[in-house]
Amino acid sequence: MSRDLDIVRSVAELRARVRYWRDQGLTIGMVPTMGALHQGHLSLVVKALEHADRVVTSVFVNPTQFGPNEDFSRYPRQEARDAELLEGAGCHLLFAPTVAEMYPDGFATSISVSGVSEGLCGDVRPGHFSGVATVVTKLLLQCLPDVAVFGEKDYQQLAVIRRFTRDLDIPVAILGAPTLREADGLAMSSRNAYLSAGDRAVAPALLRALTGIADGLRSGARASDLCPRAVGELLKAGFASVDYVEVRDADTLTPAETAERPVRILAAARLGATRLIDNIGCGG
Repeated sequence: MSRDLDIVRSVAELRARVRYWRDQGLTIGMVPTMGALHQGHLSLVVKALEHADRVVTSVFVNPTQFGPNEDFSRYPRQEARDAELLEGAGCHLLFAPTVAEMYPDGFATSISVSGVSEGLCGDVRPGHFSGVATVVTKLLLQCLPDVAVFGEKDYQQLAVIRRFTRDLDIPVAILGAPTLREADGLAMSSRNAYLSAGDRAVAPALLRALTGIADGLRSGARASDLCPRAVGELLKAGFASVDYVEVRDADTLTPAETAERPVRILAAARLGATRLIDNIGCGG
């Protein structure tokens, strides 16, 4: 375990540290994560440091955002390594609560966000975004940071978080950070560790499919023609199944046919037992 990065596990300890910083006139940034950190997560810490004097990163594998057949039990947990990486990135505090701390006996509240949570991953993972919204609401209220940073790789999640923070008047600026990619274009993700060597070789086809749609939109083609073609390309490349490939308005996430306004091209597909998601922007 890192000796220099401070780690707190209770809400009371977190609030005491934030209060100490506030008394010094310092601003606070937060990076909520589920751990198994990689360079993509660390880029969020770096962005938070650009906007705040002190940065808190939370590591909490949130059970309420996993479905009954998903990978909660086998989701990688590696706190010692996470702490070392966070220290190297300049993070000031690791908040690593237990499930009992976050969801004590009798916990009976959930946050539901309509509109932007519907369709895409919302259809494939029922209850997922309610779990995300609930835990992020708790984390933001526990820390009350000035800014919080989330990755654009989980674009629908980012839209959900922006929506409920506005709706609930939570006084925090939500910042999106660009997706970091491997050299071959695969979006960095903790779940990439699950890929076999063969699946890892296939995985970059996901970005190629999205890029092909973007090129088509720029040439005047319509999403309803481009997206089914991309699904076929992914299956031909070796993906076991495709949950969705869609073009959505970048702000509202409503379906879009053209890129006259800024759009987001989003996809989720499965390689073996691993579900990969990705998205890119286009238009405007």
